[in-house]
Amino acid sequence: MSTQQLIEQEVTRLPEALQREVYDFARFLRFQREDESFNGLLLSETALAKEWKTPEEDAAWASL
Repeated sequence: MSTQQLIEQEVTRLPEALQREVYDFARFLRFQREDESFNGLLLSETALAKEWKTPEEDAAWASL
């Protein structure tokens, strides 16, 4: 039995209110996955901050 079939089987046994929660969670997971493609910049910010947050960098950008 496929994963989709197993999920459908379990979800159909739930009350309507819980089925809605499962639906909302599935949408959350899908959108979270789509948004991860844009998080590369945010993920690198911590690593790059080690280079940015130095007295030398502060001095270089002080006149701007």
